[in-house]
Amino acid sequence: MFKPSLIVLLTCSAVSSVSSSALAAPADPAKAARPAQPAAAKSSGRATIKGVDYYYEIRGQGEPLLILHGGLGSIDMFEPLLPVLTPSRQVIGVDLQGHGRSSLGNRPIRCEAIADDVAALLKRIGRAKVDVLGYSFGGCVGLRLAVQHPEVVRRLAIASAPFSDDGWYADMRAQQVQVSAAMLPMMKETPMYKSYVAVAPKPEDFPRLLDAMGALMRQKYDWSADIAKLKMPVMIVFGDGDMVRPEHEIKFYQLLGGGLKDAGWNREAMPRNRLAILPDVTHYEMFATPRLAETVLPFLNGQSGARSWADQVKAQTASAKP
Repeated sequence: MFKPSLIVLLTCSAVSSVSSSALAAPADPAKAARPAQPAAAKSSGRATIKGVDYYYEIRGQGEPLLILHGGLGSIDMFEPLLPVLTPSRQVIGVDLQGHGRSSLGNRPIRCEAIADDVAALLKRIGRAKVDVLGYSFGGCVGLRLAVQHPEVVRRLAIASAPFSDDGWYADMRAQQVQVSAAMLPMMKETPMYKSYVAVAPKPEDFPRLLDAMGALMRQKYDWSADIAKLKMPVMIVFGDGDMVRPEHEIKFYQLLGGGLKDAGWNREAMPRNRLAILPDVTHYEMFATPRLAETVLPFLNGQSGARSWADQVKAQTASAKP
């Protein structure tokens, strides 16, 4: 998102030594217990913005929810979440610059620029205000969208994305800066490469995409000053096995006004913004577990399942009366 620019990672592009089997999300036992939901009707379209031909999809009915995928992925990454989201939401997915069915173009990949593009795309399809769920690289785009176009974002949920480049573990940062077209031979058996060539308008652009994402990840960035200025409700979500350092996750929450003091037995000092750390979840599985959708959806709906102690006593007292 700006100068010196950016980013965040993405699902697995930086892990050149990891096999495709290691990157695959394990089965979610909670998912197996859920009844199957009928697939929501899908419409799709394209919009050329500043030299990039963007592909987008719209599914479901209800308040609009923009979903932004991780690096070297596409809208398709979120398929496991859609049965949770589409029954109550109109889900708008966008393949980000150079990813999925969207073209790479001839400009650098920058979260700030893509955020401007997404704002223009939303305007073009008639969505004046949306809730946003962004994962990793998509979290960086979602954050910049909220900073640069706050009038567009009602509520923001960011999963597995830090606010500065030092949020990543040092060993992961060292791998991120090595991403380049030279990785192509070892990428050909990974799900990132196979899913890309299956839908990309120019499959031969994959080496250029690796170079562009590597250049993005080699840049320093720190958006802490912008975090403190966000006016809309924000929720950040990480896995307990995430690529982001726990100290950074807490600092992120503190910048949002949370984690600074006790919320009070009557929730009188409960912060507006939220932090969730999902157990038994890594960076590479976050986008594939329906628990992510189940965690953020009440927040995006402006709901809370928690009751203060005083409210509980009041309810118990009322039910005890003859």
